[in-house]
Amino acid sequence: MNRLKAEEAIKAFLLEDIGDRDLSSILFSPEDQGEAVVRLKQRGVIAGLQCFQWGYNLLDPAVTVEILKKDGDWVESDEAIVRLKGPVAALLAGERVLLNLVQRMSAIATLTAKCVEALNSPHTRIADTRKTTPGLRIFEKYAVRIGGGFNHRNGLYDAVMLKDNHIAAAGSICQAVKKVREQIGHTIMIEVEIENSAQLQEAIEARPDIIMFDNQPPETLAEWVKLVPDSICTEASGGIGLENLAAYRHTGVDVISIGALTHSVHNLDISMNLSISPKEAIYQ
Repeated sequence: MNRLKAEEAIKAFLLEDIGDRDLSSILFSPEDQGEAVVRLKQRGVIAGLQCFQWGYNLLDPAVTVEILKKDGDWVESDEAIVRLKGPVAALLAGERVLLNLVQRMSAIATLTAKCVEALNSPHTRIADTRKTTPGLRIFEKYAVRIGGGFNHRNGLYDAVMLKDNHIAAAGSICQAVKKVREQIGHTIMIEVEIENSAQLQEAIEARPDIIMFDNQPPETLAEWVKLVPDSICTEASGGIGLENLAAYRHTGVDVISIGALTHSVHNLDISMNLSISPKEAIYQ
């Protein structure tokens, strides 16, 4: 994950939440010190632990962050994943934003790991899509990698994907590929989305780098993959998820992209428990 981009995003998230100041923390003086333990409340794959380090460093460098697990670890319920020490006001100011972020990233990593396990294929990769939460793309795509998946394009700028509307506007698949190929650099890949056998034949003739089969059953995919030259990567997408991935194991497709990895997850439950030192605990 790009640290500069991540820190810039986390800074914006903290500013959104804190605004001018954390009014609840007028309870505490700058001298009030505390210790907090962050725990996962349900089993899952943890992702984004470095966000605690980056976030608290932005809030107050006096906060020490001890990371107890590694991104990608399967963590059991009630296991501690991070220990924090420092000014109480800073610990509480960063709590919600950082928990929210790591909860979501861990949910994505967990679902991705389950999908990779369900597919159980030495050949076919699980990949994400651009169906990410605005502002969270770098975090969500990182979480997919931590879960054992792979990233599709990051945005509109790093690969060409010609879908039905692009093709309709260009007049044909061949025309669309030709026009794009004439204007892009040699390192940029072109992907074409197809929905029927006629489009498949035209796409093969157009010679893009990737052909994506949209919303096709496993039996159709297995037949279509045989028609595609080895030089063209094949991808399946649409209607594929954890519940039916195993049916696609032997289709021979190179990549299965799943939007649900990032748009339909339920955050893992993570909590932070704080105690004040050296005497009474004001907040827990």
